Amino acid sequence: MSTTASRQSRIGQTPLSIPPEVTFRFTEPLPAPKTGRVSEIDLSGRVDIEGPLGKLHVPILPFIRIESDEQMRLHTLSVLDPNNKHQRAMWGTTRALIQNQILGVSEGHSTILRLVGVGYRATIENSAVTTKPTYPGQKFVSLKVGYSHPIELGIPEGVTASTPQPTRILLEGCEKDTLKRFAAEIREWRRPEPYKGKGIFIDGETIKLKAKKIK
Repeated sequence: MSTTASRQSRIGQTPLSIPPEVTFRFTEPLPAPKTGRVSEIDLSGRVDIEGPLGKLHVPILPFIRIESDEQMRLHTLSVLDPNNKHQRAMWGTTRALIQNQILGVSEGHSTILRLVGVGYRATIENSAVTTKPTYPGQKFVSLKVGYSHPIELGIPEGVTASTPQPTRILLEGCEKDTLKRFAAEIREWRRPEPYKGKGIFIDGETIKLKAKKIK
């Protein structure tokens, strides 16, 4: 393996450690057919992960292999051709995704949004006026961020939202990507602006203030 390949696959080579309360099951990719054309997705395997907080799965591309040491509860990823740029990139990406899902079902993920601005606040509501629920029991984030009416956003399934303070929104859930996407959706309603420093900030996000131009 070349020095470049070794450097770029370091994340992928790191074994996955499975907590005792988590079950990990890998279904091998299907063998490629001798004739005909089948897309990669048709041949993909799958990792199923289950823990105290829920169940998640990760599609596994055909060139990725997983070796398991059941006694040590360690699982190591490899690829068919470490010198192939695409395979090498997906090696590390897949390993990181699986690790995030393991953490999600065992400990959960969280992100917090800060509302900065005069009168800005948020509440969690059981119903909404401007939007309809997409699943039974769905709750809504209601934002007051300078518009003439509250902004109502349906909370995705699998995500729990709370407001520990009127200007803070805490999002929690198993799936990190879902949390981040919903946080970004909320942020879009008042992206941080650089003149007064107002807006909706995610986690430790900051913004460098600019001086106002004087005509």
